[in-house]
Amino acid sequence: MASGSATLADAQTAFQKFAVHGDPHATGREMNGKNFAKMCKDCHIIDGKHVTSTDVDIVFSKVKAKTARVITFEEFNQALLELAPKRFKGKSQEEAVQHMYGLVAGQDPANVGVTKASKVGGVDRLTDTSKYTGSHKERFDESGKGKGLSGREEMTDTSGYVSGYKGSGTYDDKVKNG
Repeated sequence: MASGSATLADAQTAFQKFAVHGDPHATGREMNGKNFAKMCKDCHIIDGKHVTSTDVDIVFSKVKAKTARVITFEEFNQALLELAPKRFKGKSQEEAVQHMYGLVAGQDPANVGVTKASKVGGVDRLTDTSKYTGSHKERFDESGKGKGLSGREEMTDTSGYVSGYKGSGTYDDKVKNG
């Protein structure tokens, strides 16, 4: 059972990562239903045949307290116990739970492909810096990366002199020699 406790610790780490995903105020001790469903999807607990997103939502509602909107790690373990026989049919309860912990252990919330870059209409043409001409072309280096403030021609002069004054920087010489 020593290996079971190690996977339990790994599952708790994964639980904390998913619990704080998307919520900057989350502590990692409680997980909401949306993050539980994301965890089940990302960890491949939801397989579409035996376990669906509806099953996950039902189990979440079943294990949480009546008025609560979140589950603790203990309730999370109870939810995995409920989902294990459905996900791994034909295996014993203990074996199915171990497989569930194996699916969850070491997983991180997936962010890849969540929001795709827009490729509609003229967006490609407008964001392709190689096609820029004239003064706009000067704002980018050869690789197409923006130069920022240094790429702008009209930089404000904060030297304290009026624009066009030729004797800037000569004040100290005039005062000392005068």
